[in-house]
Amino acid sequence: MVCAFGSGAMVHAAEPGTATPVVANQALEDEVLELSHKLRCLVCQNQSIAESNAPLAIDLRNQVREQLESGKSKDDVIDYLVERYGDFVLYEPPFKATTMLLWGGPAALLIGGAGWLALRLRRRQAEAAAQENLSTAERDRARALLAGDTPVTADIPSAEEPRS
Repeated sequence: MVCAFGSGAMVHAAEPGTATPVVANQALEDEVLELSHKLRCLVCQNQSIAESNAPLAIDLRNQVREQLESGKSKDDVIDYLVERYGDFVLYEPPFKATTMLLWGGPAALLIGGAGWLALRLRRRQAEAAAQENLSTAERDRARALLAGDTPVTADIPSAEEPRS
Protein backbone atom coordinates (compact mmCIF):
# COMPACT_ATOMS: atom_id res chain seq x y z
CA MET A 1 0.00 0.00 0.00
CA VAL A 2 2.78 2.42 0.89
CA CYS A 3 4.56 1.79 -2.42
CA ALA A 4 1.41 2.43 -4.40
CA PHE A 5 0.73 5.62 -2.46
CA GLY A 6 4.30 6.84 -2.89
CA SER A 7 4.38 6.24 -6.64
CA GLY A 8 1.03 7.96 -7.08
CA ALA A 9 2.32 10.99 -5.22
CA MET A 10 5.29 11.19 -7.57
CA VAL A 11 3.06 11.14 -10.63
CA HIS A 12 0.98 14.03 -9.34
CA ALA A 13 4.03 16.04 -8.26
CA ALA A 14 4.72 17.24 -11.82
CA GLU A 15 2.72 20.18 -13.10
CA PRO A 16 0.13 19.17 -15.71
CA GLY A 17 1.14 20.20 -19.21
CA THR A 18 4.88 20.34 -18.49
CA ALA A 19 7.21 17.61 -19.63
CA THR A 20 10.66 16.98 -18.34
CA PRO A 21 13.24 16.80 -21.13
CA VAL A 22 14.30 13.25 -21.93
CA VAL A 23 17.68 14.27 -23.34
CA ALA A 24 19.97 17.12 -22.48
CA ASN A 25 21.00 17.97 -26.07
CA GLN A 26 18.11 17.65 -28.53
CA ALA A 27 20.27 18.66 -31.52
CA LEU A 28 22.65 15.78 -30.79
CA GLU A 29 19.76 13.33 -30.48
CA ASP A 30 18.37 14.53 -33.81
CA GLU A 31 21.75 13.82 -35.45
CA VAL A 32 21.92 10.40 -33.80
CA LEU A 33 18.41 9.61 -35.03
CA GLU A 34 19.22 10.80 -38.56
CA LEU A 35 22.34 8.63 -38.72
CA SER A 36 20.54 5.70 -37.09
CA HIS A 37 18.03 5.63 -39.95
CA LYS A 38 20.89 5.36 -42.47
CA LEU A 39 22.52 2.39 -40.73
CA ARG A 40 21.31 -1.22 -40.98
CA CYS A 41 20.90 -3.41 -37.93
CA LEU A 42 23.32 -6.27 -38.43
CA VAL A 43 21.11 -8.64 -36.43
CA CYS A 44 17.71 -7.84 -37.96
CA GLN A 45 19.09 -6.92 -41.43
CA ASN A 46 15.81 -5.41 -42.58
CA GLN A 47 15.57 -2.66 -39.99
CA SER A 48 17.64 0.38 -39.26
CA ILE A 49 19.38 0.63 -35.91
CA ALA A 50 16.83 3.32 -35.04
CA GLU A 51 13.95 0.84 -35.43
CA SER A 52 15.62 -2.23 -33.94
CA ASN A 53 15.70 -3.16 -30.27
CA ALA A 54 18.42 -5.78 -30.69
CA PRO A 55 21.30 -5.39 -28.23
CA LEU A 56 23.76 -4.76 -31.08
CA ALA A 57 21.54 -2.00 -32.49
CA ILE A 58 21.37 -0.34 -29.07
CA ASP A 59 25.15 -0.57 -28.79
CA LEU A 60 25.57 0.95 -32.26
CA ARG A 61 23.21 3.83 -31.41
CA ASN A 62 25.20 4.49 -28.23
CA GLN A 63 28.42 4.32 -30.20
CA VAL A 64 27.09 6.83 -32.74
CA ARG A 65 26.00 9.11 -29.90
CA GLU A 66 29.40 8.88 -28.17
CA GLN A 67 31.31 9.64 -31.35
CA LEU A 68 29.12 12.62 -32.21
CA GLU A 69 29.50 13.91 -28.63
CA SER A 70 33.28 13.65 -28.97
CA GLY A 71 33.14 16.03 -31.94
CA LYS A 72 33.36 13.65 -34.89
CA SER A 73 31.38 14.50 -38.01
CA LYS A 74 28.62 12.30 -39.42
CA ASP A 75 30.92 11.21 -42.24
CA ASP A 76 33.61 10.21 -39.74
CA VAL A 77 31.11 8.11 -37.80
CA ILE A 78 29.87 6.42 -40.98
CA ASP A 79 33.45 5.77 -42.16
CA TYR A 80 34.28 4.21 -38.79
CA LEU A 81 31.26 1.90 -38.90
CA VAL A 82 31.89 0.91 -42.52
CA GLU A 83 35.52 0.17 -41.69
CA ARG A 84 34.44 -1.99 -38.78
CA TYR A 85 31.36 -3.75 -40.24
CA GLY A 86 31.67 -3.30 -44.01
CA ASP A 87 29.34 -1.70 -46.56
CA PHE A 88 26.49 -3.93 -45.40
CA VAL A 89 25.95 -1.63 -42.41
CA LEU A 90 24.74 1.11 -44.82
CA TYR A 91 21.21 1.06 -46.17
CA GLU A 92 22.51 2.69 -49.36
CA PRO A 93 25.93 1.14 -49.98
CA PRO A 94 28.18 2.88 -52.53
CA PHE A 95 28.39 1.54 -56.08
CA LYS A 96 31.67 -0.34 -56.47
CA ALA A 97 32.88 -3.74 -57.65
CA THR A 98 31.94 -5.53 -54.43
CA THR A 99 28.40 -4.13 -54.39
CA MET A 100 27.72 -4.36 -58.14
CA LEU A 101 25.48 -7.42 -57.73
CA LEU A 102 23.52 -5.63 -55.02
CA TRP A 103 22.82 -2.67 -57.31
CA GLY A 104 22.53 -4.56 -60.60
CA GLY A 105 20.81 -7.71 -59.31
CA PRO A 106 17.24 -6.43 -59.46
CA ALA A 107 17.75 -5.08 -62.99
CA ALA A 108 19.34 -8.38 -64.10
CA LEU A 109 16.40 -10.33 -62.63
CA LEU A 110 13.92 -8.03 -64.38
CA ILE A 111 15.67 -8.36 -67.75
CA GLY A 112 16.03 -12.13 -67.31
CA GLY A 113 12.36 -12.49 -66.41
CA ALA A 114 11.27 -10.39 -69.39
CA GLY A 115 13.49 -12.49 -71.68
CA TRP A 116 12.06 -15.75 -70.31
CA LEU A 117 8.51 -14.42 -70.77
CA ALA A 118 9.23 -13.35 -74.37
CA LEU A 119 10.73 -16.78 -75.15
CA ARG A 120 7.75 -18.56 -73.60
CA LEU A 121 5.25 -16.43 -75.55
CA ARG A 122 7.14 -17.09 -78.79
CA ARG A 123 7.03 -20.84 -78.17
CA ARG A 124 3.32 -20.63 -77.42
CA GLN A 125 2.73 -18.79 -80.72
CA ALA A 126 4.75 -21.43 -82.59
CA GLU A 127 2.69 -24.21 -81.00
CA ALA A 128 -0.54 -22.43 -81.91
CA ALA A 129 0.66 -21.96 -85.49
CA ALA A 130 1.55 -25.67 -85.72
CA GLN A 131 -1.94 -26.59 -84.55
CA GLU A 132 -3.47 -24.36 -87.21
CA ASN A 133 -1.62 -26.31 -89.93
CA LEU A 134 -3.53 -29.53 -89.22
CA SER A 135 -5.50 -30.99 -92.09
CA THR A 136 -9.25 -31.44 -91.83
CA ALA A 137 -8.80 -35.22 -91.45
CA GLU A 138 -6.35 -34.73 -88.59
CA ARG A 139 -8.73 -32.33 -86.86
CA ASP A 140 -11.64 -34.78 -87.22
CA ARG A 141 -9.47 -37.60 -85.84
CA ALA A 142 -8.42 -35.42 -82.86
CA ARG A 143 -12.06 -34.51 -82.14
CA ALA A 144 -13.06 -38.17 -82.27
CA LEU A 145 -10.22 -39.14 -79.93
CA LEU A 146 -11.13 -36.41 -77.47
CA ALA A 147 -14.81 -37.32 -77.58
CA GLY A 148 -13.97 -40.98 -76.99
CA ASP A 149 -15.84 -42.16 -80.10
CA THR A 150 -12.86 -43.99 -81.57
CA PRO A 151 -10.57 -46.45 -79.83
CA VAL A 152 -7.09 -45.02 -79.66
CA THR A 153 -5.30 -48.19 -80.80
CA ALA A 154 -7.38 -48.51 -83.98
CA ASP A 155 -6.07 -45.27 -85.46
CA ILE A 156 -2.41 -45.71 -84.54
CA PRO A 157 -0.44 -47.42 -87.29
CA SER A 158 1.47 -50.49 -86.17
CA ALA A 159 5.21 -50.81 -86.52
CA GLU A 160 4.74 -53.20 -89.44
CA GLU A 161 2.52 -50.87 -91.47
CA PRO A 162 4.33 -48.23 -93.49
CA ARG A 163 3.40 -44.67 -92.64
CA SER A 164 2.16 -42.52 -95.45
